[in-house]
Amino acid sequence: MLLWPQDLGGDDDSETPEEMEDEIPVVICAAAGRMGAAMAAINSIYSNTDANILFYVVGLRNTLSRIRKWIEHSKLREINFKIVEFNPVVLKGKIRPDSSRPELLQPLNFVRFYLPLLIHQHEKVIYLDDDVIVQGDIQELYDTTLALGHAAAFSDDCDLPSSQDIHRLVGLQNTYMGYLDYRKKTIKDLGISPSTCSFNPGVIVANMTEWKHQRITKQLEKWMQKNVEYVWASIIFSMLRNNIIPLIFYA
Repeated sequence: MLLWPQDLGGDDDSETPEEMEDEIPVVICAAAGRMGAAMAAINSIYSNTDANILFYVVGLRNTLSRIRKWIEHSKLREINFKIVEFNPVVLKGKIRPDSSRPELLQPLNFVRFYLPLLIHQHEKVIYLDDDVIVQGDIQELYDTTLALGHAAAFSDDCDLPSSQDIHRLVGLQNTYMGYLDYRKKTIKDLGISPSTCSFNPGVIVANMTEWKHQRITKQLEKWMQKNVEYVWASIIFSMLRNNIIPLIFYA
């Protein structure tokens, strides 16, 4: 498998089933230019809970040793963690360059699409963006009940700009009309109301069994290909990582 060819764990990987049941797996990416942000996110979780957290810290090959140094040379050396490599070859042909905001098309932005290929032994997983600071107990988020047949839970993201700013921010509001080009027949045929509120995929509680059963990753890859074929509104190409997940989970 080219996606995660190696696991550079921080602790002994031999765990009993009972220990695994007690763990809360949290996936956070640590990009080269955002290492401090990722460590701040991890610290905010670790400092506010007594739960047994297993951090999956995901990076590209050239950053793996730096991730370990950041963790082991700070108070975070006490955390339970695994460092995992993401191989961007899986994205070949699925994204296209965007010169306006190329940072949003960095490979690690797409790790959330491939959670089942990273998490093999856990039924339930939390994914967090590296700009999330947790101020409460992560156990409460993990205890979120996922309804039968639901692959993931998100929070609504309806913080629209003020009316006087909308003319400047067309396409950036957090409803589907801000993400999709409703002039395209492919989009119209989906039957999604343009005014429907979207949600923020920077915090995800996912059921891995349902995710795999519903082939969520394959669906996401299908829409990534469609983005390359100019299905999306041009203004939102650089936000590919954020707008496909709300589309897949639209109900």
